[in-house]
Amino acid sequence: MPFTTLITAPELGLHMDDPDWAIIDCRFSLDDKKRGFRDYMASHIPGAVYAHMDGDLSGEIIPGKTGRHPLPEIPVFADVLSGWGIDAGTQVVVYDDATGSMAARLWWMLNWLGHPNAALLDGGWMSWRRSGMSTRTGREFRAPKRFEPREIPDAYVRVEQVQEYRNNPFYVILDARSAPRFRGEVEPIDPVAGHIPGAVSAPNEDNVNPDGTFLPAEVLHRRFEKLVKSVPAERVICYCGSGIAAAHNLLAIAYSGLGMGRLYAGSWSEWITDPARPIATGTQ
Repeated sequence: MPFTTLITAPELGLHMDDPDWAIIDCRFSLDDKKRGFRDYMASHIPGAVYAHMDGDLSGEIIPGKTGRHPLPEIPVFADVLSGWGIDAGTQVVVYDDATGSMAARLWWMLNWLGHPNAALLDGGWMSWRRSGMSTRTGREFRAPKRFEPREIPDAYVRVEQVQEYRNNPFYVILDARSAPRFRGEVEPIDPVAGHIPGAVSAPNEDNVNPDGTFLPAEVLHRRFEKLVKSVPAERVICYCGSGIAAAHNLLAIAYSGLGMGRLYAGSWSEWITDPARPIATGTQ
């Protein structure tokens, strides 16, 4: 049975020599965009290849139009996945050192392109180290395969849809950023503070335990059931600063058993490119 949401370090350890398993290291820092690769080169899970958030998991930024991490063109990203040795029969495991808030982006992207056999290493790099598993240095590569994308057309929404849905009681928009950023009290990255009017604060940091592992599925189920009330997952829209951390909430929702929500890929950094779009501050 494939892993489709989370996998533990001991479970992954049983498949280290399986050529049909691909491990992708997604460590990345917004403050130092080269740090993740440096850390990967210094030490990583054996067999893992490195995915850079800007170079591999994002497309071209168009100033004044896109957010900070727009989705790449599908053919371009399919070539990246092929180069990592991923095809329809590959079990993919992604990890980072940020409780999954970076690696969940790749988990979501694989699902977007019709590859549900993807799981996040629960607890990430720290969990792997705590388990006493072996590590390796230097860059690694996998034999190329052919990835055939099968896009799920409604996996994400565009800004025009967000404009429509934010006033629709049959939809819920969840903001994955920290509560102070949601309220507009601080904004360390983007030039404008606040949130999309009508959105609900749902910090992704509340999905995990102090050790970085995800809360039990039943706890997450209660958390998101309270946030979205009776709205089904397919009408739950998740966003964050640039479409990265929001995937953490999408994974948590899926792991909880509620289903698969949808990503506002442009997120806050795209929303604020048009001064005509409304901005809210404070609490609901």
